[in-house]
Amino acid sequence: MSEFYTMKIAGLERKLEMFPVSDNLDIAAFIIFGDVELTVAGCAELLKKVPEFDVIITPEAKSIPMAYEMARQSGKPYVIARKGVKVYMRNPLDVAVTSITTQKEQHLYLGETEAEMIKGKKVFVTDATCPDKLCEKHAIEKLRAKLRAEEFLL
Repeated sequence: MSEFYTMKIAGLERKLEMFPVSDNLDIAAFIIFGDVELTVAGCAELLKKVPEFDVIITPEAKSIPMAYEMARQSGKPYVIARKGVKVYMRNPLDVAVTSITTQKEQHLYLGETEAEMIKGKKVFVTDATCPDKLCEKHAIEKLRAKLRAEEFLL
């Protein structure tokens, strides 16, 4: 397969290195860390296209810059689903997901404070931690059932 994939977002172009996932599948590694120009411009364009939402949720860690910038531009709060339970989390919620990049089951956790921020809200998910929408939808449905959130927008 190709060594690089050319990505165009918000009028900006980036060449992403390809990495093998299996014998017949490569993925392009899009690492947003440090690319302020693309983060700001991309989030501005994305916000024009997303449905109305109350709060953003993102898994730790690669999509945190995107969640932050979307929150900054929209004035809406964001929540990070952590990859491990922290000592400051009261009554943590646990949702199992399977990621294409780690190729195994992982767990994402929300503390009680973060869970309260999204209960009954329209929640925008900034990043897929699953290889496909079906897996992501399953994880979101489990989280929704635990939180009774109004709606999760993918």
